[in-house]
Amino acid sequence: MNKAILGAAIVATLGAMTSARAADLSYRPAQPYTVNQPLNAFSWAGPYLGGNLGYAWGSVSNNATKPSGIAGGAQIGYNWQTGQWVYGVEGDIQASGAEDRFAGWKFSNPWFGTIRGRFGFALNNILVYGTGGLAFGALDADLLGRTESHTTAGWTLGAGAEVGLTPNWSAKVEYLYVDLSTQNFTLTGASNGYHFGLLRLGANYHF
Repeated sequence: MNKAILGAAIVATLGAMTSARAADLSYRPAQPYTVNQPLNAFSWAGPYLGGNLGYAWGSVSNNATKPSGIAGGAQIGYNWQTGQWVYGVEGDIQASGAEDRFAGWKFSNPWFGTIRGRFGFALNNILVYGTGGLAFGALDADLLGRTESHTTAGWTLGAGAEVGLTPNWSAKVEYLYVDLSTQNFTLTGASNGYHFGLLRLGANYHF
């Protein structure tokens, strides 16, 4: 009789453990870069890699051109999570079609990138964050077939929201303001820099 009761208890315990494990399959397992992560909560912690596509619009200092166009590229980052607070670092590199012509002048921004910190608050699989850091890129000038290009650095600041769609995939919308500092252009005889807003959509794969 005692053996029958013990056997039943073991079977019941194993069944409960199996059910609990099955319930957790929809979430990523606890990570070493997660601190005080609630059970059965979406984990934002760890490395990720993704792509993005958006639109940039802005102006060139000391010039009437207003370059705008489609921009897209890739990003890579790493998050840490403490409870509902998420913080990390992200870098991206973008190809840009932003350009504009005014009179004989043409300015374009063929590429740019950023290295930023991120800090946000997670409501399970929804992350709202602010971001800011270093920006860098190129500004090209053209005057009647004569060209001049400068690579410059500056700063960026923005905000975004990201939604976890599965344990490994997320989608985001993000706005950045980017200020690429001025450089002296021989063609214009002035200091020209590119300042622009960027609105983009992206997707990330979390490892």
